[in-house]
Amino acid sequence: MNRVRASRPRTKVRLWFQDEARFGQQGTLTAVWAIKGSRPTVVRQNGRKSIWIFAAVEPATGWSLAMPFRDVNTATMQAFLDAAASKLHRREHAVMILDGAGWHSAHKLRWPRRITPLFLPPYSPELNPVERLWHWLREHHWSNRTYADEQALVEEAVRSHRTLRRTDIRSIRRTRWITPGD
Repeated sequence: MNRVRASRPRTKVRLWFQDEARFGQQGTLTAVWAIKGSRPTVVRQNGRKSIWIFAAVEPATGWSLAMPFRDVNTATMQAFLDAAASKLHRREHAVMILDGAGWHSAHKLRWPRRITPLFLPPYSPELNPVERLWHWLREHHWSNRTYADEQALVEEAVRSHRTLRRTDIRSIRRTRWITPGD
């Protein structure tokens, strides 16, 4: 971060975390509130359709960008990076922290000039606050439901992301090592 800031003295440097998650008809079951002694029934679909949601969050502000895709590969990562770069203002630069997935470091991937990648160590999902976002979305929006097809999955991914306020995202990703004094 310091190196990026030093190389761009009149530019605001933003810290983003990026990850992707699979979301589909084979959802997870989560706990539900029920009267003591009762056995509530919940829906669990066993379909095979799924989509991928790419997301980037800025822990300090609660800003986020999420985009659903039918596949996960270099082309979808490129589309996500281009969309993320378009959200930066003229005098802004982002350091994007992400894992070492193959599509994050593919030779065909062209990083936008205003985004610098910073890769996490292998096998360290606990260092990426977007993982907490996936857990929260699965627990509060994506579980115990059925989806007719891929389009319904896309609509739910977009809808559930739109329900999140910046304060929600700041709370979900809360870690002292990212934003001290929070």
